[in-house]
Amino acid sequence: MQTIDLLIEARWVIPIEPAGVTLENHALAIDDGNIVALLPITDARQRFTPKQTRILNKHLLLPGLVNLHTHAAMTLLRGYADDMALMNWLNQRIWPVETRHLTHAFVHDGTLLACAEMLRGGITCFNDMYFFPEAAAQAARTAGMRAALGIVVIDFPTPYAVDADDSLSKGLAVRDSLRNDPLVSFCMAPHAPYTVSDKSFERLLTLSQQLDLPLHIHIHETAAEIEQSLTQHGVRPLERLHRLGLLGPNFIGVHAVHLAGGELDLLATHACSIAHCPTSNMKLASGIAPAAAMAQRGLRVGLGTDGAASNNRLDMFQEMRHAALLAKVSSGDATVLDAHTVLRMATLNGATALGLDHRIGSIEAGKAADLCAVDLDNIELSPCFNPASHLIYAAGREHVSHVWVEGNLRVESGRVLQINNSALLNTVVLWQNKFGA
Repeated sequence: MQTIDLLIEARWVIPIEPAGVTLENHALAIDDGNIVALLPITDARQRFTPKQTRILNKHLLLPGLVNLHTHAAMTLLRGYADDMALMNWLNQRIWPVETRHLTHAFVHDGTLLACAEMLRGGITCFNDMYFFPEAAAQAARTAGMRAALGIVVIDFPTPYAVDADDSLSKGLAVRDSLRNDPLVSFCMAPHAPYTVSDKSFERLLTLSQQLDLPLHIHIHETAAEIEQSLTQHGVRPLERLHRLGLLGPNFIGVHAVHLAGGELDLLATHACSIAHCPTSNMKLASGIAPAAAMAQRGLRVGLGTDGAASNNRLDMFQEMRHAALLAKVSSGDATVLDAHTVLRMATLNGATALGLDHRIGSIEAGKAADLCAVDLDNIELSPCFNPASHLIYAAGREHVSHVWVEGNLRVESGRVLQINNSALLNTVVLWQNKFGA
C-alpha cells in the first residue's frame, strides 16, 4: 500500500484529457500537491493508504477552471459604469477614476476581492492584465490561487508608469523577483493596438521570444477599433500585428469579435490562442465572436470573464453557458460547441495558451492537483442524465462545493478558507466611499 496525502472519491470525474470522457465512481490520488493516479474507487482503496479521504458521492470532479482574461483589480469598480459603449465607458468613467485612485493598495484590495469571487466559482488560475502586478501577486498568494500576471504596456502616462519603457521595466523587475513562485507566471501584456506603438510592439515581441512568455492583447474588440486602425495605419489591427511578427503560438488575442474568414485562417495558421469573453462582449454591445468558426478551424479558444467592471461577474459557469448558446444561435447549428468542447475551453485550452498545460488544465498523473468539485445533488439539477451537459446548461458557480490548488483545500462547502470575508467587505466599503457615485 502506498501512503498518500489525499484520496478524493467522486461520483463522476471529467478529466478533460482524454477528450469527451466522463468517468463514474473514480478516485483521485494526490500526494505533495500532485496527482498520482486516477482510477476506480475499488482499486484505489486497495492501492493507497491516504492520510485524508474526501468522499464526494454526489459530486462531479473536474480540473480547476482557467480564466484566460481578466482585470482582477477592477472588481472594485463593479457596477460603477454600466450601459455604456466601450470607448465612452473607458474615456468618461474608467480611465478618469483610475487616474484619481489607481495605487498599489487599490490593486491589492481589488484583486483579493476578485480572488475570493473566482475561487468560490471554481476558478483556480486567472490571467490578469492590470497595473502593479506585485500587488496582484500578493493578493493571489494570500488567497492561495494561481495567477498569470501581465507585464502591461500602454504608450501614454498612467498612475503606474510615466511611459511604456517605465511600465515594462517595472513589470520585468516584478517577474524577476517572483520567478521562483510556483503559483505565479507572467505574460507580456500590450493593452491594445490603439494604445501601443509599433516600436513598443517590436520590443515586446523580442522579450516574449527571449523569455518564452505569452503575448496577451485585446484585438478586434469593436468595429470602431478596426476603422481607427484603417485610418491611422492603412490596415486592420490584426494585419498590422501580423506584419510586425507578433502572431504565433504565444499570441493570446482577447475578444477577437470582428474577424473575417481570412483573419480566422491567419490566426489558425500561426497556432494562436483566443480568449473568448462572451458576456463582456454582449454587455458592451461589441458583438458575437465567431467561436464556432474558430473551433472548426482548429483555433485554440479559451474563456475569460474580462473585468467585473464590464461584466459584473467573474463567473466562468456563466461564460461557459453563454459561449455555448451564442455559438449555436449565431451559427444556426445546435451541434457546435458541445458540452465537452466548452469544458475544454474553460480548462485545458486556457492552460495551454498560458504555457501551463504541463501543470494544470486536465486531471492527469504528474500534474498539479488544481481541482473543482460541483455538487449535483440539488433540486434544480435533478434529474441528471449527462453530468457534462449539466455543467454547461444547468449548474452554476453556487454549486461549487470544494476547490483545491496544488492539493491544498481553498474552498470547503462553498466557503473560501484563506480570506476573512468581513474584513474584505469592510475594505470594499471604504473604496466605494472614495469613488462616490
